[in-house]
Amino acid sequence: MEKDIWICAIESSCDDTSAAVLKGRHVMANIIANQEVHAKYGGVVPELASRAHQQHILPVVHQALDTAGIALSDLQAIAYTNGPGLMGSLLVGASFARGLALSLQLPAYGIHHMRAHILAHFIADAHPAPPPFPFLCLTVSGGHTQLVRVDSPSDFALLGQTLDDAAGEAFDKAAKMLGLPYPGGPEIDRLAQNGDPHRFTFAKAQVGGLDFSFSGTKTSVLYELQRAQKDNPRFIEENLEDLCASIQLTIVDILMKRLQEAATQTGIAHIALAGGVSANSGLRNALQAQSEKLGWTPYVPPLRYCTDNAAMIGIAAAMDMERGKTAEELPILARSPLV
Repeated sequence: MEKDIWICAIESSCDDTSAAVLKGRHVMANIIANQEVHAKYGGVVPELASRAHQQHILPVVHQALDTAGIALSDLQAIAYTNGPGLMGSLLVGASFARGLALSLQLPAYGIHHMRAHILAHFIADAHPAPPPFPFLCLTVSGGHTQLVRVDSPSDFALLGQTLDDAAGEAFDKAAKMLGLPYPGGPEIDRLAQNGDPHRFTFAKAQVGGLDFSFSGTKTSVLYELQRAQKDNPRFIEENLEDLCASIQLTIVDILMKRLQEAATQTGIAHIALAGGVSANSGLRNALQAQSEKLGWTPYVPPLRYCTDNAAMIGIAAAMDMERGKTAEELPILARSPLV
């Protein structure tokens, strides 16, 4: 399969409507329309998300094509997210993509959202050189926290995952307790820059294997805030930066402990981050420090490829086409295991 094939990719798994145009592994356009409507509700409202996707998807695709400087007739394949995600949001993107592919008589590739996050490392401008197989990937987002051994573009082994809240969810829920706006994870990261991460200590659940648990940390934060506010109603306001720094350190420590255990067990020293929480500065810094200490080779995606975006859907499709995989109409699944 030629590597310079033109692909239009669509991502609509949650609350970002994105369209990208790729020429092989090169991203020619990657357009994202955010949905600000959810901020006042403190979280994503599925019905509002699907309606916003319907409004955004056509302009976003047009903008991607214009930015890439090509016409619909130049496309040779369509890619879209088939899961996991919000069912209504997924259906909007998948229906549009399949309809577009049918009208142009092109193959349509359904792509697993979490697989795409991992394969974003193979976008041409993501790294000077992509990670070699096998490598370990810590995939961390608002809905998922997974440790994955990646043996090839199509061969993944799930080593561990969260048993309750995802790391991104823990960040957002802690932020809500602190009265921070949604999405709360980036707000905690921003405020943590000037805080003392050792000022407060929060619980770290002990679970077996390489799995994660964040519900105990979330509860620990809640109880500490309730206890302290009884004595000082202004406790959060007066200690906000230290609280954010301490919460961030706790979550990052949980992630890094499991990552180190996985590297030791597998003997793999090429370590990657993926997913929206891979944009967190505390996690990125911790991976760099651990890599220098233990001799790992780290791979941290550029910020533009951390959060949900269609370029990652396109690279997954491009790599499928490179190995000769034919397109198939996959079911749309709100829940879809990686392996």
